[in-house]
Amino acid sequence: MTTNEKPNAQISFRKLWANDATALKTHLLRLDSESRRMRFGTPVTDYFIEHYAQNALGSHSISHGYFVDGVLRGVAELRGFRAVTGGEAEAAFSVEKDFQNKGIGTELFGRTVLAARNRGISKLFVNFLSQNARMQAIAKKFDAVLTFDSDGVQGKIDAPRANALSMWKEALTDGRDLADSMMQTHSRTLHSA
Repeated sequence: MTTNEKPNAQISFRKLWANDATALKTHLLRLDSESRRMRFGTPVTDYFIEHYAQNALGSHSISHGYFVDGVLRGVAELRGFRAVTGGEAEAAFSVEKDFQNKGIGTELFGRTVLAARNRGISKLFVNFLSQNARMQAIAKKFDAVLTFDSDGVQGKIDAPRANALSMWKEALTDGRDLADSMMQTHSRTLHSA
């Protein structure tokens, strides 16, 4: 447990929608300078983040979020595919410093791989800096082939083809996540009344 996480904190994972753009922006702005650099591959300004978040959630992406008491603390983005199904896509991840090393990145990565698989994406790429040992370890859990160069590391995952079980798993996860989100909203409303 971190200093920011209460013992009875309400924790959930769910897909992000266009109306979550403000939560995404706020999450990215809370990232410390090192976490920002790890996420974007270079230092970025608040101005960059504000504009990035405005366009990050749309039909060209699928994002999953990790919430603590309704506050977005971690994000996985699947980006780069243009149609309902596509051959290749890129994934990017960010978890706030106080919430790192708790399995959140692994959970988000798994949801991203499943979403890619179910959209016909056969090759999933994740790029990160060579000193980002956490991402290297997580990518290896999903059988990523890592290629190192002077600029960083590229992980490539060959996603298996979608099947009825993988589609069912995503639908079941989405349904459970939606129910959890609704229950948390209801609980917060009751507590504030």
